[in-house]
Amino acid sequence: MKAANTNPIDQLIEDTLEVWKSRLGREVTGDEAKEIVANVTGFFSVLAEWSRAEASDQAEHSAENSTSKEEEARDDR
Repeated sequence: MKAANTNPIDQLIEDTLEVWKSRLGREVTGDEAKEIVANVTGFFSVLAEWSRAEASDQAEHSAENSTSKEEEARDDR
């Protein structure tokens, strides 16, 4: 059982060392683990940014369609 007062960042590095050691079949240095964490964090940050941009574009497109339909309904009168 791990100590309750373990720093979350230290724990993340420790977990990263364990996961990548088994995947690479060799020891992973602390610096490599930090780089892996930074790269994975950056990757998911980009995905989140793209997702927000896509949601914003969809909301904008939906609002434009809604406005167009309202204008068409007024024109039909």
